[in-house]
Amino acid sequence: MTGFSDSAQAMSLVAFSAVATITLLLCVMTGPDGDDLDEFYTGYSSLSAMRNGLAIAGDYISAATVLGTGGVIALCGYDGIVLALSTVLSLMLLMFLLAEPLRNAGRFTMGDALARRMPGRAVRVAACLVTLAALLPLMLVQLAGAGQLLAFILGFSGDSLQTGFIVGLGILMISYAAIGGMKGTALIQILKIVMLLGSGAVVAVLVMNRFDWSPATLFDTAARQSGVGPDFLQSGLEFAGGPYPRVDMITSQLAVVIGGACLPHVTMRMYTASSARQVRRSMSWAVSAVAVFVLVITVVGVGATAMIGRTVIAEADPQGNTAYLLGSRAVFGPDVSTGETFLFTTVTTALFLTLLASVAGMILACANSLAHDVFAARARSMPPRREILLARLSALAVGVPTVFLATLIQHRSLQPLVILSFCVGASALAPALVYTLFWRRYTRTGLLCTLIGGTLTVLLLMPGTNLVSGSPVSAFPEADFNWLPFTTTGLVSVPAGFLFGWLGTVVSGRRKAEEQRKQYEAVEGWILAGAVRRG
Repeated sequence: MTGFSDSAQAMSLVAFSAVATITLLLCVMTGPDGDDLDEFYTGYSSLSAMRNGLAIAGDYISAATVLGTGGVIALCGYDGIVLALSTVLSLMLLMFLLAEPLRNAGRFTMGDALARRMPGRAVRVAACLVTLAALLPLMLVQLAGAGQLLAFILGFSGDSLQTGFIVGLGILMISYAAIGGMKGTALIQILKIVMLLGSGAVVAVLVMNRFDWSPATLFDTAARQSGVGPDFLQSGLEFAGGPYPRVDMITSQLAVVIGGACLPHVTMRMYTASSARQVRRSMSWAVSAVAVFVLVITVVGVGATAMIGRTVIAEADPQGNTAYLLGSRAVFGPDVSTGETFLFTTVTTALFLTLLASVAGMILACANSLAHDVFAARARSMPPRREILLARLSALAVGVPTVFLATLIQHRSLQPLVILSFCVGASALAPALVYTLFWRRYTRTGLLCTLIGGTLTVLLLMPGTNLVSGSPVSAFPEADFNWLPFTTTGLVSVPAGFLFGWLGTVVSGRRKAEEQRKQYEAVEGWILAGAVRRG
């Protein structure tokens, strides 16, 4: 039993249907109807700094972040709060280091930014493959989790119903990306972040009010209810089962901070800004929104442990993914008024919209990369109308297999897939972007070595981590092929990604490196200062 009343479940079902209908209409109304590539890929860069910033925050805060981070906070206390703060730090890293050079170097996709210095089909195809490798696991997590979450909220049981939810949501998400383009998905992201922050802030206020506005009382009560006492407020609880808990914690935070900043569905929003100044202002709005979200989810997550106990949360979901919902429900007490039912429905609807918007943004990033970096780059003079058609078909080509795979893995632990995405971002995309944007002698061979070597290192190491096998909460609890005693591959794969790039450049020889230095100096003003923006 979820503890949610029949009226709350009925109201949630109506709200979900209304939101799905309204957002689909918004995509139809705002989607591109011509053959202008700028309209489809960037929405003509027409969003104001505030709206673009909220859209960036919406893309950045995925359902995996809301549910997964909220669960770690509720179950592991201090470690979860550090993880939440890492998400803010990651966006600040993007803001101060990469946002402006990315906007100046790129046009529509990650492949554009990388190919600015090193044109060539191989670079674009590699960028597309790494984009898919980074985003496909996250899409699977959120689609598979969507079926479980909706069944949990609405009180349904049975595999066939959960599978039906996944398929239905998948069709909606593909439609958003294919019909709405960048502007349509941006409006959904804005609506999502406003609802998520608004409803979450109200719940956080109610939680603090229940504990007399005393953070000390809230945290002390949570520690008592956690069953682990003071350990709840100290580092190491999340990784206590491993042989090197402190090292494991540091490498996990490293993967989140570096990887989150470079995921393609977030970086593609940099190209929707009309100027370097607007990028800075947009990122300021995005960082502020994410910081507020971290404060909200910390209060709600710790409040869930304080009000209902860590054991109840773990019984509902071993990963704690339902902690945010359980905390939102528990704050109202046993007797829920009509107004409180409406507020709870707003919370569930915000989560529902978060699921829809997050995957739609990722499908759009993958589809754009396939159409622009693979198909359009192959034909030098492809008509814009045909490229847009290919982007829409690519959304279908990416979305359908993702939905199918999500139905197959819905009953497995999905945490390894989240970690996989962040590790690919940190080990392949981050070194490639840093070297491309700032290292004058970086060569095409070095870039390909970074992208391919970093990704393969993660894919080879990930099956050996303790999230995949060797424990009751792993993806394959019945097996044990755990040989890497960490939850992420970051300790090995992040340095390996940078090393592959350096080695590839050294192997290219002095002559190639000197040629690249001259090519970089020719575009350095565009990349670092935005002196000119080429079409």
